[in-house]
Amino acid sequence: MSHLVSIDDVDMRYGGADGTLAVSGLTMRVAKGEFAAVVGPSGCGKSTLMKLVTGLYIPQRGTVIVAGQQVTKPVSIVGMAFQNPTMLPWRTTLENVLLPLEIVEKHRHRLRANKKEYVEQAEHLLELVGLKGFGSKFPWQLSGGMQQRANLCRALIHEPDLLMLDEPFGALDAFTREELWCVIRDLHAAQGVTIVLVTHDLREASFLADKIFVMSARPGRILRERVVTFPRPRDLELMYEKDFNALVHELHGEIATARQAA
Repeated sequence: MSHLVSIDDVDMRYGGADGTLAVSGLTMRVAKGEFAAVVGPSGCGKSTLMKLVTGLYIPQRGTVIVAGQQVTKPVSIVGMAFQNPTMLPWRTTLENVLLPLEIVEKHRHRLRANKKEYVEQAEHLLELVGLKGFGSKFPWQLSGGMQQRANLCRALIHEPDLLMLDEPFGALDAFTREELWCVIRDLHAAQGVTIVLVTHDLREASFLADKIFVMSARPGRILRERVVTFPRPRDLELMYEKDFNALVHELHGEIATARQAA
């Protein structure tokens, strides 16, 4: 299986030579089509890792390679979703979903001539996440969970090879969060997109991921890489099983140890 993301011995420091060292000796690999989760103590560099992979930050040492290319600028094959959906309030849900097509170069030049095709694609994604018929609604007419569903569609509309999720469900209530776990599970199965999820929720990581990377306290590095062996498709009932809870407990212990070592 080929690697879509390769991070090799990366150091990233904020604020110049004497600034804060966010990650040091960071090394990890994510295979094409894989669902990877990154967990660790607060402030360990999880969001820094996201920005390194997407090209928003360039490391002072080491290399980041995405789809066979060394990252030296923002990466166009990546879709991103964050905790705050940040939908534009003056645009409808459908128009918000279509927004990346106005920015990503390979789609921008085709958008006007192929608008009908792109609208159909957006409506299909909205249907996949349970928002059929909501394309004409404005963000203020949607609940937080519905906005996050639309946010996932927006991240996928330009057909990215890699989807980066930074705490996308952290602000939602427990019931809505679990609903969206199933949405992203189904999107991953249907689209085959490679996903990297940064999360504090160990149940979320264990339910969704094929592989979990445990980070150390700052400066962040990968302490452990755990393969999740629960068969797919996974049902929410999995979270009541002994093996699932044992994995969550072990991850909790590893992170607690990492915090104490800080």
